Amino acid sequence: MTDSSPTGGPVDLIAANLRAERARADLSLSAVARLAGISKSTLSQLEAGQGNPSVETLWAVAVALEIPFARLVAAPRNPLRVVRAGERPAIRAEESNYAAALLAPGGHERRDLYVVSLEPGSPRLSEPHTRGTVEHVVVSAGSVRIGPAGQQVDLLPGDYVTFAGDVAHTAEALEPGSWIVLMMEHPGA
Repeated sequence: MTDSSPTGGPVDLIAANLRAERARADLSLSAVARLAGISKSTLSQLEAGQGNPSVETLWAVAVALEIPFARLVAAPRNPLRVVRAGERPAIRAEESNYAAALLAPGGHERRDLYVVSLEPGSPRLSEPHTRGTVEHVVVSAGSVRIGPAGQQVDLLPGDYVTFAGDVAHTAEALEPGSWIVLMMEHPGA
């Protein structure tokens, strides 16, 4: 039996979590790759701790495994956990100025808490998450336009919005240095 506990940085943690979740789901590399719409070699590299996975790739894998995103990127839980601003492992999007860092998976992994930095220039399009997912957003700095397609709202620091995360939605910075706190609720995870 091999030890699959993470020993290095975020990529090693993601690799260990991915191996564990795929085993828990009792799915082959081929099956998960097909469901996620990625190549088997890409998935194999992720499980080996090679490469630098994008938000889009990890979301696709999480949806394929029918698990919250946090199960792929979260470290094992301790009773006391401090996350310093400069120490959060951020995962960057491929096609927009968007980086998400998981602060804490919620109890029973039904809620995940993220801090997300956004820069103007390209909106972040999120494909629908698992059915029943709800997103809660509070703007902490700057201003953002966020929400489901056709229902986006402009928010300033302190503003809050909630919306269904199981439909396509976007997030876009309206000024430099924008960031939000995002809580995602997952049904029956």
